[in-house]
Amino acid sequence: MVSRPETSEIESDPVLVTCLNFQILKLFGVILQRVLHWQPNAGTTVNTQILNEVSQCVESINGVKGGRWKATLTLYKPALREQSLVGEFPRDFWGISLPEQPNKYYFIIRTQRIVMEADSSIQAIMEKLQSYKSRAALYFEGFQYQVGDFQLRVGKVVPNHSENMRGIIMEVEYLPLSSMEKARLVMEDFFDIWQEAVSKRSLPGHFMHIEPNFAEFGLSDHYSSQHTAVQYATVMAQLMAVQAVRN
Repeated sequence: MVSRPETSEIESDPVLVTCLNFQILKLFGVILQRVLHWQPNAGTTVNTQILNEVSQCVESINGVKGGRWKATLTLYKPALREQSLVGEFPRDFWGISLPEQPNKYYFIIRTQRIVMEADSSIQAIMEKLQSYKSRAALYFEGFQYQVGDFQLRVGKVVPNHSENMRGIIMEVEYLPLSSMEKARLVMEDFFDIWQEAVSKRSLPGHFMHIEPNFAEFGLSDHYSSQHTAVQYATVMAQLMAVQAVRN
């Protein structure tokens, strides 16, 4: 008969603690995601070589390569015929389609801290009404990897009608989690392992995670795809700000 470890033994073993946290949090059965972007060191830029090295880092921590993935983020601006109406409409907003929610479309108005979920058919309706027009579109393209209970999506950011890379994105998803507070320990453990793998390659930069204040968007602690949409919009605002400074 195998004896059960004492509480003190478990508490003193960080590996056991992490494994127990994983098993307990699996009970929630809902996704949690973090969206990170590559922050290059001063004087360097993103390129295909860095993207390839990042992908190799994922494989070095036993990441199993899966299929391709793609998401699209579109910037909309109002098409006003009368300038007197300018103040009555948002100056611009983002729209995004997420691969895990193919029948949904998400709008983010960052200036007013609003996020909305709609049926994917809203894009055709907007095209027909012509009240808002697409001014820019950015594509996220790459591969999915399975790392234990984690799913990673790593890819490049490219504007429409161009092959020039604007950035590198990594989306980390842990399926059994829903509460962000309960997720922090598990995510921190994963990122410790990830940072160790990246540090071995001496890459000219690092991944950065900017966590928005979800409460300002009216979102609760229970994670949803709307949280992911807000993160993507936040990342793109950061990338555009960096690009503007460099230009």
